[in-house]
Amino acid sequence: MLRIDHVVLAVRDLDRAAAWLDDRGIASVAGGVHPRWGTGNRIAPLGQTYVELLGVVDTDVARATALGRAILARSDGGDRWFALCLDDDDIEATAARLGLEVEPGARTRPDGTEVRWRGAGIEEPRRSPDLPFFIAWDTPRVHPGRTPVTHPSGATSIASVEIAGDADAFAAWTGGTDLPVTFVDGARGVRAVTLAAPAGPIVLDGAP
Repeated sequence: MLRIDHVVLAVRDLDRAAAWLDDRGIASVAGGVHPRWGTGNRIAPLGQTYVELLGVVDTDVARATALGRAILARSDGGDRWFALCLDDDDIEATAARLGLEVEPGARTRPDGTEVRWRGAGIEEPRRSPDLPFFIAWDTPRVHPGRTPVTHPSGATSIASVEIAGDADAFAAWTGGTDLPVTFVDGARGVRAVTLAAPAGPIVLDGAP
């Protein structure tokens, strides 16, 4: 089964992007660093889902990796959504169907806790920006969405994602899974993320 896990915002400055979320009533916490890619992140926890702010913290390492280069390019000129990530109960089967490699990932949180996962598709050159990548958590008890935090807005979850892209290609990539995704015209990629909150939906587009 596939479900929305998180959406990644490629950012130039993690603290500035966190302030942008905070202005919208969304709190975030330091996530950690990814030494393999030269990136670091902040997490806006939302129960079973979350928003990830992902930025380059080591330019030399980032420029040597596909993901690092993609984050640098995507955030050039302004923070922009990078990709949707789907939690996958059978990531090996999905990877086999799409011809992807399943690769382990890990980062250490500021409190010393290690977060581990298996991912597929994040650096796949055939994946256009409108198509998701996949993740399976090997440490579900420390899923980033469950990090204790209080959002001033009361936001609880990712309700839907707006994507500019080919709906048929998306359906083929995800095996026809029914997901809360809508499609619009424009340059391919995630365009906006809507969060559920008591006072009404909160729509997040790319930060300035």
